[in-house]
Amino acid sequence: MSQPAAEESGPAPQGAPAKAAVRRNLARRTAVWMALAMVLTIIAYLFWGRDRLPAAEVLQVLGGQKVPGTSFIIMSDRLPRVAVGALAGAGLGISGALFQRWLGNPLASPDVIGVGYGASAAAVLAMITLGYNDWRLNAFALAGGLVVAALIYWLSASGKRTGPRLILAGLAIGAMLQALIQYLLTQAQVNTASDVMHWLTGSLSSSNWRSALVLLISLGAIGVILLPFVVRQLKMLELGEDSAAALGVNVGRARILLVVVAVAMGALPIAMTGPLAFVAFLAGPISAALSRGPIHIPLAGLTGAALVVVANFFAANLFAGLALPVGVITGAFGAPFLIWILVRANSTGSGA
Repeated sequence: MSQPAAEESGPAPQGAPAKAAVRRNLARRTAVWMALAMVLTIIAYLFWGRDRLPAAEVLQVLGGQKVPGTSFIIMSDRLPRVAVGALAGAGLGISGALFQRWLGNPLASPDVIGVGYGASAAAVLAMITLGYNDWRLNAFALAGGLVVAALIYWLSASGKRTGPRLILAGLAIGAMLQALIQYLLTQAQVNTASDVMHWLTGSLSSSNWRSALVLLISLGAIGVILLPFVVRQLKMLELGEDSAAALGVNVGRARILLVVVAVAMGALPIAMTGPLAFVAFLAGPISAALSRGPIHIPLAGLTGAALVVVANFFAANLFAGLALPVGVITGAFGAPFLIWILVRANSTGSGA
């Protein structure tokens, strides 16, 4: 089931530079199409969200004019939703792609290996027992994701085939955390439990400009300061730990930093929107399939953003009079894709 995340080292065969150029062109073309799909979906959502708005009024609001009712819907509801959704999707896509590239396995995404459950369980604990619903919720989600990542890494680090062992350890820890979440819900007041359940489905309904700003600053800081360095180290780790060490990489430190960045990119969006099912899992493989190459980290982020924005549009319009949480749509997209990967792996005889 694993797929190569980087080209093998050694003498490059004739035609390799041409193939690399073709892959780069496909990646750029895929990025353009993803961005175009996202922009068109945002435009469609502004005009045809849950309720259709007059085109003239929408254009007036976007032009800076005040239109009673329409200004509130556009500026306080629809635009914050797409802003938070795009940022959360980008963070989750990058998080999943980092894990998938590192472990060379499309199943190694935060929502499969248990890291997402760690962030969710910590956030639920903070909401139910401490009543947190501000920046402290973000801190709890990040801490929960990091603790679970450290735990599953410790459980899987000994011996060979670390990747499959980490996935199995993550599945086991994730199952226990799901049980913990269910127990916490039984101890909560009815209203609080209802809010937590809504959050656990993954929703953009509580999005506002403050949430968008927090995500922009936190994810942007990680993406600008740490992510380029982590990606460079990841490329060396993909050559093999001995080769990476020979190139001067501190393998242990590089692993820790990679895990911290990958967890942070996934846990911060989860704290804002709840766990958007399968976004981190889908973004990398979809971007790799469209670009016909290995998983590309920035392209996976753009794909994750597009997935959430498109899912948000379908959530508002799929059923008349019923606005679904975005996580329901992403889960519906992701489950068949997971089944397809498993069937494909069985048919080719590859293992995890």
